[in-house]
Amino acid sequence: MMDQFPRMHRLPPYVFAVVNALKDQLRRQNVDIVDFGMGNPDLPTPQFIVDKVREAVLKPVNHRYSVSRGIPALRAAIRDWYARRYAVELDPETEAVATLGVKEGMAHLALAMITPGDVVFAPDPTYPIHTYAPIIAGADVRGIPIGRGRDFFADLLLATRQTWPRPKLLFISYPHNPTTEVTDLDFFQKVVDFAREHKMYVIHDLAYADLAFDSDTAPSFLQVKGAKEVGVEFFSLSKSYSMAGWRVGFCVGNSDIVQALTRIKSYLDYGIFQPVQIAASVALEAPDDCVREIREVYRQRRDILVSGLQRAGWPVDAPKGTMFLWAQIPEPFRAMGSVEFSKLLLAEGGVAVSPGIGFGAFGDDHVRFALIENRHRTNQAARGIKKVLAGGPR
Repeated sequence: MMDQFPRMHRLPPYVFAVVNALKDQLRRQNVDIVDFGMGNPDLPTPQFIVDKVREAVLKPVNHRYSVSRGIPALRAAIRDWYARRYAVELDPETEAVATLGVKEGMAHLALAMITPGDVVFAPDPTYPIHTYAPIIAGADVRGIPIGRGRDFFADLLLATRQTWPRPKLLFISYPHNPTTEVTDLDFFQKVVDFAREHKMYVIHDLAYADLAFDSDTAPSFLQVKGAKEVGVEFFSLSKSYSMAGWRVGFCVGNSDIVQALTRIKSYLDYGIFQPVQIAASVALEAPDDCVREIREVYRQRRDILVSGLQRAGWPVDAPKGTMFLWAQIPEPFRAMGSVEFSKLLLAEGGVAVSPGIGFGAFGDDHVRFALIENRHRTNQAARGIKKVLAGGPR
């Protein structure tokens, strides 16, 4: 039956489903699972944001259709947020559009920009929407390997020289999910210069802007010279403001790209529920106290998890950003691959993680932990993992 829908047939298998099925099976058997699998923020949305949405919901005028590009107050707040944090000037009329989270925005932007057969570059490993969005739009996606021992620009140049037709788009994301790497403005300037030279566009995912543990805020791609000429940047309020279920984000930068997204969205949706947009505006305009508090919780969870894994005999590096830990599978277990190792941790240790191959072929020697469990549960997980590692490969 699925063969009747060729676009669905092009999507790769959802490898997380294997681990999720086993997790559900064990839970039906009343097995206690410490779940680090899905990056679903568990912290409550700051109270002042909740209070604002409650106030706005009680006004009938806000119950009507909104506008797909975002209400003026939200786009003005986006402009002010960029000016305050990054000294980047944006025109809220032409260089900013609200999205229903980053995934929706990227998927619709891919449909607006990509013609079937276009070549798109994405990091490998990377967050799946960076590959799924262009695949759904009909693109030929090529992975650019990233990680230890790799020279990103050498790999990018080699892929560009070996590709025909020439690549149209490059996806990047820093702080990076899943590898947790951060970057600097020199890197972004090299990306911009490369894109200009090779006539490609850049889409930067800045979802973890506020979860950089060695600084208050990660740099913006738009801070470097020429960035607006070649690309756009996405941001989501899901992590910084713990508003994951609210589904609110935005795309800013190159006016032609932003207007392409704005136009295609005008055919497809009536925008985010207006009280949510009003609350998001208040969040962006407020002092960063709540953001710093949220970041500190993740920092503490990071330290507890790193310490627990090291005590269990699993040497890992502390992540520099995001709400994840990207852990190379211990050498005795590495030949199993990430799916089988994840199943072993789940079945014998009671710990759920995401197999690295779900983020790309170059991720198969890693698993990803989401920093969504408290100290007690994390220490419980460390004990389960220690038992698995002591038993050796099965």
